Parts: sequence; C-alpha cells; structure tokens
Amino acid sequence: MERVYSTLKPLLFRLPPEMAHRLAHAGLRGFQRTPLLDPVGDRFAVTDDRLETTAFGLSFPNPVGVAAGFDKNAHLPPALAALGFGFVEVGGVTAEPQAGNPRPRMFRLPEDEAIVNRMGLNNDGATVVGDRLARLDVDVPVGVNIAKSEDVPPGEAPADYRRSYEQVTGADLFVVNISCPNSQGFAALQSYDSMAAIVSELVDAGASPLLVKLSPDLPERAVTDAVSLVSEFDLDGVVATNTTTERPRTLESPHRAEAGGLSGRPIEPRATEMVRYVSRRVDVPVVGVGGVATAEDAYRKLRAGARLVQLYTGLVYRGPSIARDINRDLLELLEADGFDSLEAAVGVDAEA
Repeated sequence: MERVYSTLKPLLFRLPPEMAHRLAHAGLRGFQRTPLLDPVGDRFAVTDDRLETTAFGLSFPNPVGVAAGFDKNAHLPPALAALGFGFVEVGGVTAEPQAGNPRPRMFRLPEDEAIVNRMGLNNDGATVVGDRLARLDVDVPVGVNIAKSEDVPPGEAPADYRRSYEQVTGADLFVVNISCPNSQGFAALQSYDSMAAIVSELVDAGASPLLVKLSPDLPERAVTDAVSLVSEFDLDGVVATNTTTERPRTLESPHRAEAGGLSGRPIEPRATEMVRYVSRRVDVPVVGVGGVATAEDAYRKLRAGARLVQLYTGLVYRGPSIARDINRDLLELLEADGFDSLEAAVGVDAEA
C-alpha cells in the first residue's frame, strides 16, 4: 500500500484537493470490502504494551488517531483501524445534512506541508451518520464530532447539539465542537454562557464520555472559560486544537492568503503550546491535534501533557503508513529517554 501511494501521490496532487480526497476515500472504501483488510491490519499494526493507554474509560492500542474532518460521514473506520490508527474521530456532524461552502474550498500548501480548508461542515447529517456508527465493527474506539447546524441561530444551538447527539449515540466518545472557523455562527458560541448552555444540554442528554474541542485562536480569557467548564460539568477530556485562521509569516505557498482554517506543520508549535497550557489546568486527558506528521511531533505533544494525539494533514502528505511509522518511532523515543511506557512520558514537559 505504501508503494501504491508513493506512485499515486504525484498524480493525486495534480488534481484539485477535494477531488483527490474523494478518490482516496473511494479507494479506502473499496479496500475495506476486500479480504485484504485483515492482512493489511497485521502489516500496519504496531503491537506493544508500551504504546497502550487508557482515557475516558476506554482502552487505546496506541495513541495515534485520525482527527475529525478526514472521515466526515463514518465510512472509513475499518480501513483506518487497519492502517494502524489507535482510534478514529468522525464528523463534524450536524443535525441535518449540509452541502458546505461553495467550491473551491480546500487548498494544499505543499511548500509548507499544510492545508487551508473552508469546507463548512459538509456532511450527510446525524441520522445517516448515526446509522453507520451503529453498524460498525472495529477494534478501536470511534468518536464523533458534533457541531452546530449552519442555519441554527446561536440561541438555539444547545437544542441543535442535543438533536445531533441523540442520533449518534452508537459512538464510543463524543466531542463537542464549538471552534470550527469555517462555518457561520461559531464565534458567537465561544462565550462562557454559550459554551455552558451547550455542554449542559449534552450532559443532560447523557453524552459520555464528552470532550470539548478548543480553537487555537481563542483569547486566553476564553480558553480559561472553556477549561472551567471541564470541572463544572465533570467533562471527560479536552481536544486541543482545531485549525487556525491566523497565518504564520513563515508560510511560503501562494495559497497562504486563502480564507479558511490552516492545518499541518505550520501550526504544530502553537498547538503544542495549547496542549501544555490546557494540561496544566485540567485533571482530565488531553488529545493533542495540530501539525502531527512524525513521531517527534507526537512525542512533543505527549510530553507537553497530551494522552493521545490526532492527525489529518499528515496523512495527506505522508501517506497510509504514517500511523505505523509514528508508533514504531515512538517506541524508539521512549526507549532513548528511559520510559517504560507511553504513559510515563505524558506531561513530563508540561511545566516547561
């Protein structure tokens, strides 16, 4: 599969990003319907007790997961698990199907190993995604990212989130997304009162384990408010972070000026600092997201306080072996630093 991707990657990168994404999805969906699923799973799995971790009452065979956005509609968890990922987050999902923003709405920044997207939460809707989740049979946890419907005003957001949740209860964990930069109305959700109303509604509906996903663009006061919700509502975890609307000066690609959320290597330092900031202030597991493409990227987030990490853009640039490669190299990093388990390394740099 690695050789196939290395051959196809130049061809895929000549196509519009969204078209290439659809072709990759079609290939993975076809693959998971074949007898190759188990043999590929054996090839890509890195089975080692040192990588195993627990969080949110769930067991993870390794800490490397797929972030929301790659598999919006829960088509691919079996294929992604076979590629060696320790968990998968599908979505974002909204109560009703959404077409998203007009095309073009995704842009590669290959010089920066980054992507800008303004997809706008296009998805099949919570009912359809929930049906797929209920039929899944995979050996790794599958979470679902729940977001606000585009046409729902902020005052009605709590009921909208609850409506979505009630259709996707077959997931193993739930992530409340109040930080999407590519859909209207999310900025209004990031006040304390708005966040509290949404979280309270989901807790009342029985969403558990429940995590909140933060934006790297939040001012410190808003981050503090979001973190306070964790203890107030006894939430199970924090996902840090979403994409950013800011543009580092180091960007070289001509697409750097496109509107939307930036992901990939340029946001790695900031995302890691957010992990460190949050992990010092909560007593629940943190999932680190943003710029993870190598074991070193993952290791920095783990040492900063993340219990798990997620990636999306790294999968586009590094290919289907990325989870296996990161997990293999994480074992070498743990051994070099004298840690006998992944959990022993979590948070050792949190106070740095």
